[in-house]
Amino acid sequence: MQGYANGIFPMAEHREDPEIFWVDPQRRGVMPLQGFHLSRSLKRAMRQTRLTITVDTDFEGVVTGCADRVDTWINDEIRGLYSDLHREGRAHSLEVWDGDELVGGVYGVTLGAAFFGESMFSRRTNASKIALACLVDRLVAGGYVLFDTQFLTEHLASLGAIEISRADYHKALDVAISCPADFTTPPVRGPHEVVQRMTQMS
Repeated sequence: MQGYANGIFPMAEHREDPEIFWVDPQRRGVMPLQGFHLSRSLKRAMRQTRLTITVDTDFEGVVTGCADRVDTWINDEIRGLYSDLHREGRAHSLEVWDGDELVGGVYGVTLGAAFFGESMFSRRTNASKIALACLVDRLVAGGYVLFDTQFLTEHLASLGAIEISRADYHKALDVAISCPADFTTPPVRGPHEVVQRMTQMS
């Protein structure tokens, strides 16, 4: 956890590489917790979806889903480390289900009022967007002030994520890790309730 407190995060070159290195990007991706972009099409998808949400129900399944791609930085060492953090209550997952099938999810690490998003996956249209919307709702409810996405991708930017300098990130991190927050206590809200809450607050 000391690495996260210092603003760095671990990665591997690929799944077969046993080595881990630490990353400290010059530009950092963050998701402003009051700036999540709920498009008209995503609102409609969340109102109409049959997908359901759980939290910390299948952490290993989410990590496996995130690693199930041609190129992945999740090697066995990283998988084991995050499993340990999950057992310690420091790493969490949010799952998206279609019936009893896990079709999407996101996992990350918490420290103070900072959530460090590690990876996400999707096996249904809009599953990752719905996962992020429900995660943002949960972080707000739990008192978090920083959602670190590590890098800014086109997908994250379309949902409201931005890029900030390393210096600005470290300032925000110092504040966040000194504040209390709670990931586990807030009630689990489904897509229908989350879109209603976000629409009312916008």
